[in-house]
Amino acid sequence: MLFNKKKAWKLGVCAVTAVLAASMLAGCEKKGSGETTNPGKVVATYKGGEITEKELETQKKIISFMSPEYAQLINMSEFQNYMVKQKIAFAYLSSKASETAKKEGEKQAAQVLEQNRKNLGDKQYEKLLKAQSLNEEDLKQYLVQAMTAMEDMTSKVTEDEIKNKYEATKQDYMVATLHNVLIALRYGDKKERTKDEALKIAKDVKSQLDQGADIAEMAKKYSDDSSSKENGGLYDHFTVGQFNSKEFKEQILKLPLNKISDPFESALGYHIVKVDSREETPYDKLSSEQKNVIKQTLGAAKIDDFMQNQLKDIIQKIDLPKAAETPAGGADANKSEKDAPKSGDGAKSYSETVNPQGSSGK
Repeated sequence: MLFNKKKAWKLGVCAVTAVLAASMLAGCEKKGSGETTNPGKVVATYKGGEITEKELETQKKIISFMSPEYAQLINMSEFQNYMVKQKIAFAYLSSKASETAKKEGEKQAAQVLEQNRKNLGDKQYEKLLKAQSLNEEDLKQYLVQAMTAMEDMTSKVTEDEIKNKYEATKQDYMVATLHNVLIALRYGDKKERTKDEALKIAKDVKSQLDQGADIAEMAKKYSDDSSSKENGGLYDHFTVGQFNSKEFKEQILKLPLNKISDPFESALGYHIVKVDSREETPYDKLSSEQKNVIKQTLGAAKIDDFMQNQLKDIIQKIDLPKAAETPAGGADANKSEKDAPKSGDGAKSYSETVNPQGSSGK
């Protein structure tokens, strides 16, 4: 999909991003039946608590469930080290959170679980849990702790910090009206083109446009952008930050008004764009939702800062079992702790993380 419908946090809750896929699950050693399990050896200690092998294994399952793209990394030593550090960070931060943040964390966790059970359907939801040998209580405890930490950090964000962040990223709030023709590498019913094939079509479309063809008609005839094709490629008063493609955003911001671009490449294929209007959004015209997204981003940044600058003084010992140095299959052998998701990354909703195929796929 060219644009992100869920760029802003919906439902009034903190989106659970891939960043939080490595946060702490504490107190989950009791199964739904009340049966306790052997927690195993202690693999880490910190001021105020410890992490056991059992907790670490449960967390691995949660990561595989919520962010399958990291599943092949969870047994690598560097990634496990990062995972434990983030477990400690979220455990510590949530334990120090205000009572208001703790209550809000509980509320948000319940909302997310309810919404995603509804989105996936009971059968699929339970199937996904069973595939990782998880129960809903595992997820609930994870979500409560992650969201409590996020809520507490977000509550510390000031109005001045929000304004400064807006000034640094104000182009994302530019509102534009434009027409887009996309010649995609993947289109229709799982059909594919090579880059050369896509570029050849794009150049032909551009040639017709240069000879006076209407871009809306060309979009209806040629475009593979299912979000705008039927409207003649029109994106009417869209906020630039909603678009996922960096290359696409750059063109929207720099292309002279009413000039048809040459074909340019993105991860989707080749685009031809005409920008009809472009207007800045002053800070005092931002919606409450837009300000809240900025605030959440800054809250996540505060967690990153905590991990980078304060966590070392809280950790007492980490003693992890020997782990693999490369992931199974070797497909992403170069990934390691540096590739782990950070707290300022992305804005995947929980449903997108758990069930990435559940969207329209556009």
